[in-house]
Amino acid sequence: MKKNYLFALTILGIQSMSFGQTPCDAGRYSTVLFPNVTVTSDVNYGQNSSFTGSNIQLDLDIYEPTGDTETKRPLIIWAHGGSFIGGSKTESDVVTLSIEFAKRGYVCASIDYRVGMWPIDSVNSIKAVIRAVQDMKASIRFFYKDAATADVYKIDTNNVFIGGSSAGAITALHAAYFDQECEIQNYMTTATLNGLGGIEGTSGNAGYGATVQGVINLCGALASYGYLEAGDVPLCSMHGDSDNTVPYNRGVASVSGIGIMYLDGSRVVHEQAVAKGVQSNFYTYTGAGHVPYFSSAAYMDTTINFIRDFLIGLQGCTDAALQPANTPLEIVNLYTLNFCSLGYDEASIELMEKPFPNPSEDKITILLKKEVALTSVDVIDLFGRVVSSVDVSTSQIILSKDEIGAGTYIVRAISIDGRIATMKVVFN
Repeated sequence: MKKNYLFALTILGIQSMSFGQTPCDAGRYSTVLFPNVTVTSDVNYGQNSSFTGSNIQLDLDIYEPTGDTETKRPLIIWAHGGSFIGGSKTESDVVTLSIEFAKRGYVCASIDYRVGMWPIDSVNSIKAVIRAVQDMKASIRFFYKDAATADVYKIDTNNVFIGGSSAGAITALHAAYFDQECEIQNYMTTATLNGLGGIEGTSGNAGYGATVQGVINLCGALASYGYLEAGDVPLCSMHGDSDNTVPYNRGVASVSGIGIMYLDGSRVVHEQAVAKGVQSNFYTYTGAGHVPYFSSAAYMDTTINFIRDFLIGLQGCTDAALQPANTPLEIVNLYTLNFCSLGYDEASIELMEKPFPNPSEDKITILLKKEVALTSVDVIDLFGRVVSSVDVSTSQIILSKDEIGAGTYIVRAISIDGRIATMKVVFN
């Protein structure tokens, strides 16, 4: 999602400098400035159809610093965990996060979103993520609408952040970085996506903005790291390296112990952000499993402090970090993937001829340029896994559907002088 979040930070900086100080100089955002928090429960922000077709009212709880007189306040919207089959806005971890950051001067909202799927499989889990993303975007638009009309909650819409825990983090990541229909082509057709309501959805508050300035990812993952691109908004991630529910690196995510699909966990997403020049603050809960802060006050303190450091940096504050980042674990191999331009690249003609026939029902042939020395030719699926490596001494590649299966793949050739050619092939 290419958004000019720097503009928002610049405006905030100008406002702060006009008073001769940053907000953190007075303790706002960096410390517990407000001892009490006012909670407004069950505020309706929209409605939509559940996975069974019934209509669901969508509500959120709002947490505000009691006695705050600021008229333009940053907002954090939190989404709970629950594997997309359960959970609520009153889960203890998102409640604690909402209270703690409201005490520091933020307005927080904990949202309910549509949950449930049946049967529990990859197809329905993808649809569940789409529904959750649509609802989160409707909640963002709810606050944009309020700011443009009644202005009850005094939100600075140039200072909106989204985050979540587990399934809620998966929701926030996709709300921020899944922004083109073609990115989901390996999971569902455009027609199916549009049948669900499209990327933006129809959960409410149409016509208002949904831009955010940052993402807080607690033990979440993306369907593919390739969704995050240069120019996207900053990211703060925390994840246990022994997580058996949502992978720390690349791996299979589980729902109720059932392996559903490959996801790129926080470690991979961080590496992609670094590669693309996107700010990414990453902390590993070393030796910890899934959402360790849920039942541990010590882990929760670490979590609050690390998020605090990320957010005050975006507020222009220079306070010392309370919880410095640590060194990521495990090795990550990234592949060059861009889901929206996977067709034949004319520049690739230097290494390979155009594949034919493509798409195909059984076999695809690609001729290699005899005069070019190649170091490798790999067939890669859209999860970034190498499914086949080709003999580079041959003059042609013959791909077989019987060997690699139906689906969309990338053929990547690398020449001895470092040139890279990629092209999409499809077996129906």
